[in-house]
Amino acid sequence: MDQISALRVFARVVEAGNFSRAADQLQMHRPSVSKLVQQLETHLKVKLLRRTTRRVTVTPEGAAYYERTKRVLTELDEIESDLTQDRTSPKGCVRVDVGSSVANLILMPQLPAFLQRYPEVRLALGVSDRPVDLVGEAVDCVIRGGAMTDQSLVARRIAQMAFTTVASPAYLKRHGVPGSPQELLDGRHGLVSYFSAGTGRIVPAPYVRAGERFEIAGQGAISVNESTAHLNAALTGLGLVQTFGPIVQPHLESGALVEVLAEWAPPPMPFYVAYPHNRHLSLKLRVFVDWVVQVFAPYNSRRGSA
Repeated sequence: MDQISALRVFARVVEAGNFSRAADQLQMHRPSVSKLVQQLETHLKVKLLRRTTRRVTVTPEGAAYYERTKRVLTELDEIESDLTQDRTSPKGCVRVDVGSSVANLILMPQLPAFLQRYPEVRLALGVSDRPVDLVGEAVDCVIRGGAMTDQSLVARRIAQMAFTTVASPAYLKRHGVPGSPQELLDGRHGLVSYFSAGTGRIVPAPYVRAGERFEIAGQGAISVNESTAHLNAALTGLGLVQTFGPIVQPHLESGALVEVLAEWAPPPMPFYVAYPHNRHLSLKLRVFVDWVVQVFAPYNSRRGSA
């Protein structure tokens, strides 16, 4: 038995929560993953995992073994990285998760320059607005907006984006231009709401001016849980949409969208790139994180922060 390989497989099964997902992430056959874990248990003469038809749980002995061996594997990765990688030539795959509109309108247009600079780095982009389990899904880092409350993550602030409320010219021709958020509450205008892909709850749209504050949620005929669809709802005239200024700026310049309620802009939202505490910051991940900081630097807004 290759004990180091068995340790890596065991750790991945624990983090992924089942053998099939671990096998997919390791690009191995499921029977091979199961066999290595069984060999490790036989070698240690202790049960590390409890298996059922639906899930895998860790025994107390397995949990203790995982915590100690994970530190060993992390240190081994660091040693190998320091010895084998040319410090100026990062290589390998970086698995990134990023929200849809940010991926399509901010990150993707800049990626050719990154790949030209680092030709041996490959990027696997998970593009969605759903919450992800970085460890369980083997994600190296995420780019997200909002408060970072997960203490298991190292978060680096990269921007703060101003909010903008927009509508299509066709919508405003039909319904008029709103003069205050009150018109969204009393039904004169419909706001396309955004709801969390994780919880299903509507995320209220805040409107703030000189001490006054409104929070609008669920007043429109439609709500969505994906940011690109949220933008498209505005473009197709389904209602007012509150979203991030950089996302809609090209459409404001083209005339496809019109800004409204500009004096009611709430404070900007901070954006972060985050990765797990126990994830070794390899050279490939380090150069990607540093690049992301540069890409998002122009989007530091103070609009609405007073």
